[in-house]
Amino acid sequence: MIEADFVIVGSGSAGSALAARLSEDGRHSVLVLEYGGSDIGPFIQMPAALSYPMNMSRYDWGFQSEPEPHLGGRRLACPRGKVIGGSSSINGMVYVRGHACDYDHWADEGADGWAYADVLPYFKRMEDWCDGGHGGDPDWRGKGGPLHVTRGPRENPLYQAFVDAGAEAGFELTDDYNGEKQEGLGPMEQTVWRGRRWSTANAYLKPALKRANLDLIRCFARRIVIEDGRAVGVEIRRGRRIQTVRARREVILSASSINSPKLLMLSGIGPAAHLAEHGIEIIADRPGVGRNLQDHLELYIQQACTQPITLYKHWNLLGKALAGAEWLFFKTGLGASNQFESAGFIRSRPGVQYPDIQFHFLPFAVRYDGKAAAEGHGFQAHVGPMRSPSRGAIELKSAVPEDKPRIVFNYMSHEEDWIDFRRCIRLARQIFAQAAFDPYRGKEIQPGDAVRSDDELDGFIREHVESAYHPCGTCKMGRADDPEAVVDPECRVYGVDNLRVADSSIFPRITNGNINAPSIMVGEKTADHVLGRPPLPRVNAKPWINPRWRSSQF
Repeated sequence: MIEADFVIVGSGSAGSALAARLSEDGRHSVLVLEYGGSDIGPFIQMPAALSYPMNMSRYDWGFQSEPEPHLGGRRLACPRGKVIGGSSSINGMVYVRGHACDYDHWADEGADGWAYADVLPYFKRMEDWCDGGHGGDPDWRGKGGPLHVTRGPRENPLYQAFVDAGAEAGFELTDDYNGEKQEGLGPMEQTVWRGRRWSTANAYLKPALKRANLDLIRCFARRIVIEDGRAVGVEIRRGRRIQTVRARREVILSASSINSPKLLMLSGIGPAAHLAEHGIEIIADRPGVGRNLQDHLELYIQQACTQPITLYKHWNLLGKALAGAEWLFFKTGLGASNQFESAGFIRSRPGVQYPDIQFHFLPFAVRYDGKAAAEGHGFQAHVGPMRSPSRGAIELKSAVPEDKPRIVFNYMSHEEDWIDFRRCIRLARQIFAQAAFDPYRGKEIQPGDAVRSDDELDGFIREHVESAYHPCGTCKMGRADDPEAVVDPECRVYGVDNLRVADSSIFPRITNGNINAPSIMVGEKTADHVLGRPPLPRVNAKPWINPRWRSSQF
């Protein structure tokens, strides 16, 4: 029999942090179940190679949405990491905590104890922030944690041109969007350390696996084993053999916002009518399981560059070979950065309290799948709204554990989504039109100068909008009287004892930016709940809110 005190399903962003924290004092045995394989190799470890692992079946679960009804029936990819480190091993390595108001909203929605004052100490505990001489405030940032957070060198002049152009357009600047002031344009942070991807596998899991009380089994998790209303283990498949891993204390799902609700439903926890359709015995009727699915969408606003200074000059076999060789031997050069080195968080209009648009700037015109949009030099801003009202769902296609679930994000289902995306395009154009870009600006590649009216912009959005790969919310955290809540504020699943969920699926609402950092924070904080420790002392730091937010001007 295989058994441990705690059994964690998934070694991703939250799961690796949980495994490290639950095993660190040596008092408890911890077992991590992970279907994916090793993360060793340049496709994962080289930051600049980020477009490869999320497009490789070896590392990605290969999820796709169903035809999205408001996007002309397009099916959008939903990459999730199938490898140790989970999605932190295949993501873009962008580090964004989110805005303080995001977490205060969580608390207002019933996630008691998850306001920003409550979660800030966990962000600080997990960070080893290398400021490199760039601004920042130790009251807001952490030192000595397992997760290295750094900044790229920003040597390409286009990075500074983007920031300067934002200021010329009337927007704020910020030295540290993860500190007191998110609003503004400034340097972007990345989970890269000494030229390598610093995933949670590197930061948490691999060091912790040296302990005698932590082990990892590569297997496929089929369902949670529940006896008399209590989770007692996980049914797994190893090759052709099906067996049960027993948990003496708790089972914790950290399997992603796609696989965690799927496993709950396969185990009889979810919407009763939906489970009955598939002949699954109902253990707990929780209508919120799989609901509340959220994501960020983004567009690439692309501009030709009149000077040969973009990454395009390296976009050939020789250039890639030279960059790869330098990284392989020295962990330096272009291969040592994800190339997202400038960012922006702005408010879309007066009357918005805190930023609702995010920019990633890249000195190259290219897609996440590595395909260049046009031959020649160019640059682009990835831009999208942060707080869409649209909600989707994860459902089972069958009761067969190996079958992928049915995913419908229901993207762009509100008129507000279309209004916000038109603003995103027009504001990106406004920034690119500033004097700071005069030495570099050529023609607009995408959407193109001819795309101007609302109808033309909507057509471009419908055809070109892409996921930013931030799915979350499908096992919502909330109070017991919330019928949509799946877990309580200590991440315990309602209706089943000794079972928790700890990953991005518990987010009541998506955070303001990339979700890897908040997912790791969830693992850190949940570990204290599991061990019965008092939470870290609250840090009542007040975030900067634009004093002009109620005025008629930015």
